[in-house]
Amino acid sequence: MTLDEYNSFCASLPAVHHVVQWGGAHVWKVGSKVFAIGGWSEQAESPFFTFKCSDMAYDILREQPGCRPAPYLASRGMKWIQRVTSETMDDEALKDYLRDSHRLAARNLTRRERREVGLEE
Repeated sequence: MTLDEYNSFCASLPAVHHVVQWGGAHVWKVGSKVFAIGGWSEQAESPFFTFKCSDMAYDILREQPGCRPAPYLASRGMKWIQRVTSETMDDEALKDYLRDSHRLAARNLTRRERREVGLEE
C-alpha cells in the first residue's frame, strides 16, 4: 500500500480528519482520537502503517513477520501494531485492521463528541 492509497482509504471512513505531524507522519483521527499513522519508514516507497488493535489481535500480530509492537505507543502499554512489510499482512487485511482501529477509537469518544462528529444522532 502506498501512502496515497492509505490516505484515500482512511478518508473513506466516517467522521475522520487528517493531519501531518510528528516529523511528517500522516495521522488520521476520528474526533480527537488517533486511529492510524502512516509514514516513518526509512524507505519512502514502503511506508510503515500503525494502528490500534484489540488485545487478542495485538498478541497475535506482534509475533508475525512484518509486524511489530508500535514504537513509543506499545512501550506505554497501548495495544498498537506497526506493519513494516506486507510479508504476513496484505493490504486487504491492513484495511480490515484500519477499520477496526477506527471503530475502537470511535468507541472511546464521549457520547457528546460522537454526536458532534456525526457518529450518533
